[in-house]
Amino acid sequence: MIDSHVHFWNFDPIRDNWITEDMGIIRNDFMPKDISKTYSKIDVTGCVAVQANQSETETEFLLDLASQNSIIKGIVGWTDLKANNLTERLNHWKQFPLIKGWRHVLQAEQDDFILDDQFAKGVKTLNEFGYTYDLLCYHTQLNAINKLVDKLPNQSLVLDHCGKPDVKTQDLKTWDENIKILAQNPNVYCKISGLLTEADWFKWTETEIFNCFDVIFKHFGTNRIMYGSDWPVVLVSRPYTDWFNLVNKYVSQFTEEEKMKIFEGNAAKFYKI
Repeated sequence: MIDSHVHFWNFDPIRDNWITEDMGIIRNDFMPKDISKTYSKIDVTGCVAVQANQSETETEFLLDLASQNSIIKGIVGWTDLKANNLTERLNHWKQFPLIKGWRHVLQAEQDDFILDDQFAKGVKTLNEFGYTYDLLCYHTQLNAINKLVDKLPNQSLVLDHCGKPDVKTQDLKTWDENIKILAQNPNVYCKISGLLTEADWFKWTETEIFNCFDVIFKHFGTNRIMYGSDWPVVLVSRPYTDWFNLVNKYVSQFTEEEKMKIFEGNAAKFYKI
């Protein structure tokens, strides 16, 4: 199995100011050794390390970790996609085959950033290098995301955390409509991850999560969905295995071949692992 979405960091309260006081459990360092025992219990044999900080130093940090930890099969790094020297930077990073793609924290941006032509040009440039791009956004930004995706018909894209629906209120209608539009693009995949942190951390119900899964599987099918944990962020709500067991229970309705795609095959295909 491949966990398509994990983070590693040495906690810095200034740099990592998005980790607020109420997220105390993750205001710590998290390294591959901290997840290895859990992975061995559930037979996860590889993971994709995704950037959490917006700097090229972050990309170098993940490369260094990967050189020491074979569990990291791929890296989604950060580089400035609006930079005038983007092609030069991508040529530099291309010497590191473990870098599979890139991400920017779009959930922290306004729609004008998402719709900026220079940004779209940057994402489009990734295709020339065989790189993927992770779309991280809130459900309220999906309309802008759909407009961005329309400009990128040949770029391999994956939606992180199901587009962060409003799990807590279960107001899913507009999100469902936007997911339907997004999924009509065959170059877009989706990660089932990150939903517990969009719910009431301590009082969510299985039904609330499964309602969101229903939408994602209805529109994306089993060929473009990949399992991810969003560890260690998931810990603000539940232990890793609680999330894994929840996903495993939901996908029990599918065939063994379909489950293999969800837990391994789709991520391996998308990220060329």
